[in-house]
Amino acid sequence: MHRITGKAGGDSLIEMSPTDSFNDDTNGYSQHASCSTGSPQHEQSPFKSPLRPDVCVETCESLNTSLASLPRSDHSDSPQCEPQTLEQISALTGLSRKRALFLKFRSRIDKQQHSKDSVFFRDGERMIDFVLSYVEDKDGERKQERRRLYEANLVNVGLELETEDKSESEDGKTFFVKIHAPWEVLATYADVLKVKVPFKANDIPDNSDMPMNWLSTPFRLPEHIMHPEPDYFTAPFDKSKSDFFLIDDKETFFSPSTRNRIVYYILSRCSYYRDECGDRDKKGIKRLLNNGTYTAAFPLHDVSLRYSLDANRESDRYNLHKHWARFFCFFKEQPLNLIRKYYGEKIGIYFAWLGFYTEMLLFAAIVGTICFIYGFLTYDDNEWSKEICSEEVGGNIVMCPLCDKKCGYWKLNTTCNSSWQSHLFDNVGTVFFAIFMGIWVTLFLEFWKRRQARLEYEWDLVDFEEEQQQLQLRPEYETKCTNRKLNRITQEMEPYLPITSQCARTCLSGATVLLWISLIIACIIGVIAYRLAVYAAFASIMKDSATTNLQVVGPYITPQLATSVTASCINFVIIMILNLMYEKVAVWITDMEIPKTHLEYENKLTVKMFLFQFVNYYSSCFYVAFFKGKFVGYPGKYEYMFGSKLRNEECDPGGCLIELTTQLVIVMTGKQVWGNIQEALVPTNVFFGFITLFVASFPLAPLLALINNIIEVRVDAWKLTTQFRRPVAAKAHSIGAWQEILNGMAVLSVVTNAFIVAFTSDMIPRLVYMYAYQPEGEMNMKGYINNSLSVFNISNGLNNEYTNMFVLCRYRDYRYPSGHEKEYHHTMQFWHILAAKLAFIIIVEHVVFVVKFFVAWMIPDVPSDVRARVKRERYLVQEYLHNYEVEKLKIQLSQNTHDDCTCTPMIYPSIPKHEVLSECL
Repeated sequence: MHRITGKAGGDSLIEMSPTDSFNDDTNGYSQHASCSTGSPQHEQSPFKSPLRPDVCVETCESLNTSLASLPRSDHSDSPQCEPQTLEQISALTGLSRKRALFLKFRSRIDKQQHSKDSVFFRDGERMIDFVLSYVEDKDGERKQERRRLYEANLVNVGLELETEDKSESEDGKTFFVKIHAPWEVLATYADVLKVKVPFKANDIPDNSDMPMNWLSTPFRLPEHIMHPEPDYFTAPFDKSKSDFFLIDDKETFFSPSTRNRIVYYILSRCSYYRDECGDRDKKGIKRLLNNGTYTAAFPLHDVSLRYSLDANRESDRYNLHKHWARFFCFFKEQPLNLIRKYYGEKIGIYFAWLGFYTEMLLFAAIVGTICFIYGFLTYDDNEWSKEICSEEVGGNIVMCPLCDKKCGYWKLNTTCNSSWQSHLFDNVGTVFFAIFMGIWVTLFLEFWKRRQARLEYEWDLVDFEEEQQQLQLRPEYETKCTNRKLNRITQEMEPYLPITSQCARTCLSGATVLLWISLIIACIIGVIAYRLAVYAAFASIMKDSATTNLQVVGPYITPQLATSVTASCINFVIIMILNLMYEKVAVWITDMEIPKTHLEYENKLTVKMFLFQFVNYYSSCFYVAFFKGKFVGYPGKYEYMFGSKLRNEECDPGGCLIELTTQLVIVMTGKQVWGNIQEALVPTNVFFGFITLFVASFPLAPLLALINNIIEVRVDAWKLTTQFRRPVAAKAHSIGAWQEILNGMAVLSVVTNAFIVAFTSDMIPRLVYMYAYQPEGEMNMKGYINNSLSVFNISNGLNNEYTNMFVLCRYRDYRYPSGHEKEYHHTMQFWHILAAKLAFIIIVEHVVFVVKFFVAWMIPDVPSDVRARVKRERYLVQEYLHNYEVEKLKIQLSQNTHDDCTCTPMIYPSIPKHEVLSECL
């Protein structure tokens, strides 16, 4: 698939493929000049004017580079070289064509003073707000007719068009239609969309200075980068009161992101049918892109990354690239206001959330690293690992076979290394860190609400959700919903989807989601079956003697660890394949539901993606944390998977926590690498689940997530600024449905971490032993290993080829030995441990929840100064509008008195009217 990247300089728009290298100096295009008179198949815009001497022509740096190796006599400076005609150039290919184009336009540069990079029409005055591209093919007549009707309707709405001939493109096949929105159109639709614009400078003093603010100096950006525009009070634009607002220059009054958002709004609703046909379904640029009438539609990037249109002013894109889209700026704050100005509020709020999440992760990463260091420093105090590794204890304990037939008996001290590794993550610090993260996630969400409230005010998004619902119906909804009903609020007829159709579409969507979730569960069951089969195979790879050192894959790897690593890798591959497939399915079923607004569409898509990703990414972790090793049985009466010959997995003598840690490390690391090589913005909410739901098993998870976020912010910024076409600006006042999803995950994380500490970790059994079952009554762990292993008499039914070698073997559990009146039933210590685990879960959950709700109650969602500014702004809007109407009335009365005019007085000069799309009203 070709990526149509665009740049109009002098008038050149070049098509690039993904294999073409992007030049950081370009506007997403190969730089290339042209002076096209337009496509012969399109009517020339009435606004088109011939080239003037001051019109600049764009050169191509890539051509300069490619020509640098040619002899000097081949350059355009040579008097023997004359520019070729467009017909001659079209017949050329490869470097010859590039060289000919360069020579042709180099000669123009000698005659005219033209900017190297231009985002204007050929008259050098009208800015290009949007670009449409297309190529001619076999179905050319039908598509040409669609384009003719569509572009004619765009002109009727008031947009100005200018077409570039295919001879000016690099491939010689692509036409480009440049679109400019004049002031009249911008003002009309800014009124329709209720775009907020400034009417008075903000007079509330900024008291945001913090004590010892100088400490943050190394992390700050220049003031003109952080705040590219002054702070104003704003109000929804009203075209009839244009002199009420602070309009210094109509050309720059609306930001580029607002301009391309308005143009895209028009493109999405403009029809391409004849009035007599009445086929209302033929509407919108998306449909024209899907049927191949146009190959791409996009706004242009802002000139070059190195130069500006104004030699005294750096461009926004240049500043973003210099201060944001470079990895070595990772320690600097993000220029959020500049991002919002250039890309729009939706992308701005994404990077604001990602940056705030990264800042908060720093604290969690520090505490998690300290807990890990604590485990490392207490390495030598690990009494139970010393017992496992010692010849006196672990060397004399013979463990029962790991599989039924071919596995031999093995000594406990062969798992010495995994026991030491487990202590790094399974220690007292684990409990503290689990509680800390329960409180941290609450603080993170509460402080984000405050940060979001401040951004909503600063970016004029306070009442945006209501506007979104009332004004921005999706074009697809308007097209597919042919029924109309009266809106009780606006008292206007509006499209609606019948309840029967809604129910049918919702049921089909839900069934599709359940089908895919079932597919994931089936894949997980397949991975579990693989674990059981491979586990038996690894366990059986021993030396002939059953009492020699365990040698499965290596001297440091147990069968459990080897199985966990390979299964985790396979599981990760399955996760990524299913995720790629489901993304397309989720978009399809969301489109099928026909959501009413863009906000509703995004929320429905988000929920579907989350449900799938939750099961896809976390199901294997839930299995290892809460199911593995819990339904094993005991020698002679083992439990099998679904009645098969595959025996359920056992945990390592050091516990299952180290295997959960292994699973997390592989999936998190793989996801980070995969995400950074994808050509898309990858949401980090998956990492949020890992560092909250399972953080008790891996204190270094926040550190990995922090590194991932630091890389992702700069990689995404670099891609947006230099590699991708400029996205269409969109408004968003929050992170949408993710806010409630994150709140739900925060509550669930308290439960999962409490269960991990209680049932996956060996922390509770150790504490119960130390306080209640230590035979010497001392507060230490001596004798714990012998106490935690039950005894089985091999003659009681364990069939194995090594049976005759031993009389007794040990296994992990708390059961009475052979010969006891409650033979192989759970001991009282088992029930004491179970009660302690349940008590721990209840106490920890209640403590953390009480702290969470107290913190949420103590921290208001909206800062007091923001609340004051909102009230001040609303007051000023009413006051200034009142004064404005009074002055307007005085002027009218004065005119009536002096002129003695009987007609209705007019304050504004008459302006030409354009057709406004009816759906916008």
